[in-house]
Amino acid sequence: MKVLVSGGAGFIGSNVVDALVEAGHDLVVVDNLSTGFRERVNPAARLYEMSIGDPRLADVFQRERPDVVNHHAAQMVVTKSVENPVYDAQENILGGLGILLNSVRFGVKKFIYASSGGAVYGEAQYLPADEQHPIKPVSQYGVSKHTLEHYLHLYAALYGLPYVVLRYANVYGEGQNPFGEAGVVAIFARQMLRGERPTIFGSGDKTRDYVHISDVVKANLLALEKGENTIYNIGTGVETSDQQVFDTLAEVLGHRGKPFYAPVRKGEIHRICLDCTKAKKELAWAPALSFKEGLLRAADYYKTLSLKG
Repeated sequence: MKVLVSGGAGFIGSNVVDALVEAGHDLVVVDNLSTGFRERVNPAARLYEMSIGDPRLADVFQRERPDVVNHHAAQMVVTKSVENPVYDAQENILGGLGILLNSVRFGVKKFIYASSGGAVYGEAQYLPADEQHPIKPVSQYGVSKHTLEHYLHLYAALYGLPYVVLRYANVYGEGQNPFGEAGVVAIFARQMLRGERPTIFGSGDKTRDYVHISDVVKANLLALEKGENTIYNIGTGVETSDQQVFDTLAEVLGHRGKPFYAPVRKGEIHRICLDCTKAKKELAWAPALSFKEGLLRAADYYKTLSLKG
């Protein structure tokens, strides 16, 4: 099966590509390398260095004729979406629509979309939030990620394009860029290993649902064959506070400093965790790693990098 992965040079996308190559599939990667890295692209995959909004994307589809599109390319930083909502919409809505239109035009058989379970629901009315939870995002990022879900529903109805939406919790683990603007585990690890004081935005009681990259990759592999015109939460159903992340990582890395506490940033929700019962029933998927187990693996990875600087 030929699979086109947009954003396949990024943290999640490159791990998905590696797993698909290992499973014997033919891989095509489209990535503008704005946040991804060329060296992260599996050598067995063919890389097209371009934005998903590039008009030349049609030439890639015409040449490669993928069976499946796995869409991970995105502007993924909540604070950046608040500061520059036009850019966020250009990347996540217009760019996503471009890759969707090409999928219809060139006969793609399935479209897998990486959405955000941490942003589309907004402030939770109940926890854990399931797929039926009201959609009330409080950031432009949440709005833009959810918008493409509507287009997928529409294009399935109008043109028969099957899709699966995977609404991720907060993904972390080995390979996440510690110098990026998102990914608190990676950022905290870098700062602790450099002897710096990480910043917690708020009092430390803000919670997230942390799912390890290996579990996210499994969900993507399962979605190749299972699920049609539906949405799945991909998380653990467990709330972990910012303070717990700091304390656990400090213990693992032997960091003795205290964090800075700064005001909460606009667009960030206070509490979230995801009910993944539907994915367990229909995809036969469940998270294999607890946060502590995944954090130990991630910490070992960051110890091997030159972060002390």
